[in-house]
Amino acid sequence: MMRLKKSILRIRDIELEKKKQPSKLIHISDILSSALRQYRPAMDMEMTKIWDIWDTAVGKPIAMNAKPDSFKDGTLIVNVSSSSWIHQLKFLEREMILTINKHLDHDIVKQIRFKIGKILS
Repeated sequence: MMRLKKSILRIRDIELEKKKQPSKLIHISDILSSALRQYRPAMDMEMTKIWDIWDTAVGKPIAMNAKPDSFKDGTLIVNVSSSSWIHQLKFLEREMILTINKHLDHDIVKQIRFKIGKILS
């Protein structure tokens, strides 16, 4: 009984000591990248960088009206604010693919599909 009580007190002391230490915050993107690495092919993981480089790769005017939504099998799905933007971006698709792949250092994006959708900043 005394041994059990000592063990409980030791555990409590350890828990109290942990609470005194400042907790280290981890950015959600680091957690998600780590988790996804286990389930996604390496090239798909490279594609997660698209959200980091998007504004630089496509420029501010396009970035304000179009955002990447998803990626599968070489096709990047991009949400666009209006049909007129879809029309305009169709003309720029080849150039956008080259620029995005250049920023990613890999030829990952083979095609872009545009659709009207939410543009999250």
